[in-house]
Amino acid sequence: MAEERVAWLGLGNIGRGMSKNIAQKGPQTSLVLYNRTVAKAVAFAETLGPNKATVASTIPDAVRDASLVFICVGDDHALDQIISTILADPTIPLAGKVIADCSTVHPDTSRRMHAALADRGAAFVACPVFGAPAFADAGQLVVVPAGDAAAVARLKPFLDGVTARATIDMSGPDDVGRATTLKILGNTFILNTVETLAEGLVAAEKAGLGADVYQQWIHALIGGMFAKYADRMCSGDYYTREEPLFAVDLARKDLRHAATLAGEAGMRMRSVEVTDGYLEALKEERGEKGDIAGIYGAVRKESGLPFENDK
Repeated sequence: MAEERVAWLGLGNIGRGMSKNIAQKGPQTSLVLYNRTVAKAVAFAETLGPNKATVASTIPDAVRDASLVFICVGDDHALDQIISTILADPTIPLAGKVIADCSTVHPDTSRRMHAALADRGAAFVACPVFGAPAFADAGQLVVVPAGDAAAVARLKPFLDGVTARATIDMSGPDDVGRATTLKILGNTFILNTVETLAEGLVAAEKAGLGADVYQQWIHALIGGMFAKYADRMCSGDYYTREEPLFAVDLARKDLRHAATLAGEAGMRMRSVEVTDGYLEALKEERGEKGDIAGIYGAVRKESGLPFENDK
């Protein structure tokens, strides 16, 4: 296992944290970074310390000599482009490679990638992750790998204790789309809970109780990530930050996938429709910089309060 040569493709909020921990704690012999904006990858590599990582300027250059490839990108289209680029290059030896996708995509996308790579002798592992960027940075994600058991076994030295605090192992002959199904449904739970939290804070303010009292209750009874979301809402972080932690467009993509899955299963997820309505309003207010904590602002505005809570 110490012989693995790792490539990491995609340096967004989650990708930076995960690749940093692999660079500093992983058992690989080398780490190659790739990002669509090469300058971003170069600047990031410099923060990792000497001899921790090199930067490739193209996808084929990053993947060619790697035995293990991690991908973490924003949506299905971006993943499809990367896999298509890899498959189209005859100079990339694919037999024996493991390609692990940590992106949040539709389960059918995972299945297509698995089939396409299997035809060329590579193993595809759907390996979505749960946790905010701060958890990725701290190596405290929850990871969900699904795919060939031997391929997942090669991933594990880079998961628990390196990038993750827990693994929900779905390895085996079953459908790789099970991992991304869990990811979509899990993200839906998080997004709907953020919406419920936002409504509670606004109702507390409108009813005269005070958002601060409701915030204290969240901390005392629930804690964890939802207490942090309450803090981000009450502090105004939802409209003052420059880079979203969970961008509105990505959140809406996840909810679309959830609605599709529900429809195919013969049911309707009404909470998804409510949350997406507020995300649509958030997008109109903040554009692509909108963060899901900004659902609070959208609920405020609908309730007759200013979007920003300091006005």
